[in-house]
Amino acid sequence: MARFVFITGGVVSSLGKGIASASLGALLQARGYKVRLRKLDPYLNVDPGTMSPYQHGEVYVTDDGAETDLDLGHYERFTGVAARKADNWTTGRIYSDVIAAERRGDYLGGTVQVIPHITDKIKEVIQAETDGYDFVLVEIGGTVGDIESLPFLEAIRQLANELGPQRSLFMHLTLVPYIASAGELKTKPTQHSVKELLGLGIQPQILLCRSDRPIPENERRKIALFCNVRPESVIPALDASTIYEVPLAYHREGLDQEVLRLFGLSAYGEPDMGRWERIVQSVKQPEGEVTIAVVGKYTNLLDAYKSLSEALAHGGMAHNVKVNLDWVDSQIFENDAEAVARLEKVNGILVPGGFGERGTEGKIEAVRFAREKKVPFFGICFGMQMAVIEAARNLLGIKGASSTEFGPCAEPVVGLLTEWLRGNEVERRAAAGDLGGTMRLGAYPAALAEGSLVREVYADTPTIHERHRHRFEVNVAYKDRLEAAGLRFSGMSPDGVLPEIVEYSDHPWFIGVQYHPELKSKPFEPHPLFAGFVGAAVKQARLV
Repeated sequence: MARFVFITGGVVSSLGKGIASASLGALLQARGYKVRLRKLDPYLNVDPGTMSPYQHGEVYVTDDGAETDLDLGHYERFTGVAARKADNWTTGRIYSDVIAAERRGDYLGGTVQVIPHITDKIKEVIQAETDGYDFVLVEIGGTVGDIESLPFLEAIRQLANELGPQRSLFMHLTLVPYIASAGELKTKPTQHSVKELLGLGIQPQILLCRSDRPIPENERRKIALFCNVRPESVIPALDASTIYEVPLAYHREGLDQEVLRLFGLSAYGEPDMGRWERIVQSVKQPEGEVTIAVVGKYTNLLDAYKSLSEALAHGGMAHNVKVNLDWVDSQIFENDAEAVARLEKVNGILVPGGFGERGTEGKIEAVRFAREKKVPFFGICFGMQMAVIEAARNLLGIKGASSTEFGPCAEPVVGLLTEWLRGNEVERRAAAGDLGGTMRLGAYPAALAEGSLVREVYADTPTIHERHRHRFEVNVAYKDRLEAAGLRFSGMSPDGVLPEIVEYSDHPWFIGVQYHPELKSKPFEPHPLFAGFVGAAVKQARLV
């Protein structure tokens, strides 16, 4: 039966619970255990799908079509275990299910309350689909003390009592700040955070203490004494030069050994950490470097492109080069005609996904520069759509070419997707319907054309499965004219209706894809499109 590790955070947010959870998962995997990770988020949204990237950062999409928290991306990148819809629950989703059950009469007329009905639902989803796993790591979003997280904390308190100490463990991530004026590390914030947890009936057994410098032994003993844990259970969580060094750092500090000890499991022998040592060596000792311009619209908050930036780094690992990212707000190309000269200094141009009209013309200018100057180009989702619109305008002379996402237009080269196939079933959406959960979401197949660059990139694989998240689609009615102008539709849905990939045969490397390949890239298994794109940038930089 699965053992559950509950990971909470205190003092301040953004301490790195997601990386800590993913790192522990990687360490337990390295010791031969089968792990699963999941995230409970306290906000009232049903999922992050309708939230602004500036509010929440990236929306991570699973194979089964769930829009989830970006931490699930960390879980997948560190463990390779594909996340599912069951692995991310929000307060909104919990309450929606409970209220729907009440409306059906499932509670037989009883009064529906936070305790036991909401907490019972939380306990149910925590334990769902966990058969066959040795460990289930459950991250509780938010910070201890937040009013919205109380039902989740109460639920895991109850569940730990039901499971017993042999199957449950609490791990708390907290902050040990350095006060420069005093020249000291301060343990009081950690003490207060643990006191807050104790007031809720939860005694953490392991403390991960974030700090920007080593924590002396006497301070660790002090934390252990006041927080009622063993000194060995106070694990320093120091800043790292790369997130992929964190599993190695936690292992050196004994995190995995302590977890196994608390569960009464043997920790004899050393896990195989060779995978992570090779990844860190590649990051720290590259043989060269390239610069990629990412021309987007959310560049003021880089968490909006978290999987993208990591996938580009993975592409660099495939060639043992460092990938420098030049984050470019696409609007600068609209306000300054000379700004496009900035792209002359880069080795590749990537136009990522996005929503809305703002910055569109700037993205189209970046596509045009890449096409005309023969700079390696990669367009993802919205980026592919902009590449097709650029071709329609500048190669076919259709000046009114646009997307109905921006309003009615005479030449809808990109239009609203209202009907598509998922397996043998037809899915339909209405233009005036709800926004949440109504996009084409999750993994869909695409057939790759023989002799195309993209098929070569995928090692001559005829059919691929990639994750989608979009509401608008390239209009297949323009396919023949665009192909006659040189833009090849090298990937299509199996029924030939939905364009999935476009490319130019007379270009060093120009590919646009409707899906999001960054969601499936891992440091130990770089996605072939990112490896290929960075490889083209390496050639552009004349490093080979």
